[in-house]
Amino acid sequence: MNDMNDDMNDEGLNEDLSSRDGDGREDDGLSGEEDWGDEEFDAGLLEEELRQAAAVLDPVPAELQQIAVDAYALHDLDARVAELTFDSLVDALPARGVNDVPRMLTFRAGEVTVDVEVTARGLMGQVLPPQPARIEVLGGPRPGDPLTVDDLGRFTGDLPLSGPFALRLRTGEDVVVTEWLRA
Repeated sequence: MNDMNDDMNDEGLNEDLSSRDGDGREDDGLSGEEDWGDEEFDAGLLEEELRQAAAVLDPVPAELQQIAVDAYALHDLDARVAELTFDSLVDALPARGVNDVPRMLTFRAGEVTVDVEVTARGLMGQVLPPQPARIEVLGGPRPGDPLTVDDLGRFTGDLPLSGPFALRLRTGEDVVVTEWLRA
């Protein structure tokens, strides 16, 4: 038992001398100065420890991480943003007794117009004026295959859309990106 007390005294567990000031009086903590000890406070080290703890306790789902990567891929300084000029959910009158109505969207960027019909089976649309192009559907947990536009400007995609999505249209040197919408 005596050995245990010696070990505790050696480790400084019985008396906390760090809470006493130079006069031997108890420090009330109201002096306004915080004692960080001998180690200098390192915000970068604290941030890294917090990141590691968050990664273990609350990891980012892989699907969300992929969506974030896809959203950042839109960061293209040369891309023109296509404005949504028509959305059948907002602009069209509902038809009575009709279920499973496709969603019609129209985007415009300068002289380029993209009409898109979104259904439960996928999407189809047309680029006007007709021109050779490649369309990428952005969004979802996995990227879809690029869609090829035919000579009349038509394109189809057979993957159903879920969650937020956007379209990136590449025509020669021109890049047009639509705003993000929820399917």
